[in-house]
Order: sequence, then C-alpha cells, then structure tokens
Amino acid sequence: MAQIDSIGAGLFSDFSIAMPDVEPTFSNLDTAGEFQPLFATEIASINGLKDVGTFVRVRDVREFPAMGTPPNIVNVPVYGSSTSQQIQGQADAPSIELTLNYVASEWADGTLLGDAVGDGHQYVMRFTLLNSEPTGTGVLKYASVDGPNSIGGVENSQYYWVGKIEALQVTPNLTDANTATVTMSIQSEFYGAYTNENA
Repeated sequence: MAQIDSIGAGLFSDFSIAMPDVEPTFSNLDTAGEFQPLFATEIASINGLKDVGTFVRVRDVREFPAMGTPPNIVNVPVYGSSTSQQIQGQADAPSIELTLNYVASEWADGTLLGDAVGDGHQYVMRFTLLNSEPTGTGVLKYASVDGPNSIGGVENSQYYWVGKIEALQVTPNLTDANTATVTMSIQSEFYGAYTNENA
C-alpha cells in the first residue's frame, strides 16, 4: 500500500517494539527491507514467546509525542544586532514519552514489556501512522509484511529507530483512567517514512 495521501486524524496509529529471541546487529539496520522483517508476527506482552520477527504492540496509548528527527537550529547572538542569527548545529537525540491508559497486567513483572523497562537492552521500535484500521486479522494485522492481511492493506507511514525503555511512571487518577508515562531513550537515527507494497 502507499503512503497516506489525504488529510486525516491518525486514530489508528500504532507503536510496537521488536522482541526477537536473539538481539539483532543494530549497525546493519538502516533500510525498510532490514527493519520490516523484525515486525512480522505480533505476540502478546503476557505469556508471549520471543522469536525471529516477533513484536509486541504497546496498547492503550492515550497520547503520542512528535515523531521524527528533531530540529538542529542554534541561535547565535550577533554583536551590535537586535536579533540573533540562526545556524545549523547538531541535533540532540530526543527522548520519547508515551502517555498510556494504564493496564497493569500488560506491564507487570514477568511480561515482555514489564521486563524490558530499565533492563538496559536496546530494542528496535516502530511507529506507524494510520488514519484507518488495518484490514487484516490476528497476528498479521499490524505486521510489517506485504499483503492485504497486514498493515500493507491500508495507507500507512512507518518510522523505525533503536532505543531503550528507560522508565515507567504510573499516575493514579481518582476521576478518570489511571495513566502511565513510558520514557524511551533514542539510540539511533530515525528511519522512514516507509510503507509496504501490497502483494
């Protein structure tokens, strides 16, 4: 399928984390053809088994942050001028914070997501911008594989990067849903936007 080509709300956007049984060689990852096979089959955070091409979806996302490469503009004061100049500098690697409607069982000790928090390991992460729900079902519905039974069945834009899940902070709420903030550090460049070609 193609990139999104119309104005719309990203209501069905998805955030997923690759969970292979063997850690990949991250230095070799920089194209769609290398990232997408890591997201071939969805597994559950609870009792999920890591394997080649498996991934876990982070569910119940309440708010996504801005995605992509941050600006690399630096303001420089100029002697005798009333305004500063802007020059190109080196962008700082951002951190990403996801706000979730917190479901404790998804992040409990012993789950794939819960055990990944603060474990020091790097993971390949994928953000998929989706204006419509994928047409597939089951473990392939959000898979980055070609064909009508995957994300490839609808227009989408996929971004990939390597990062660490650094922290999970839960905020109890007495009048609304309990929330949690998941903080991730970025360990690579952002790659994308990619999409799948429908088979």
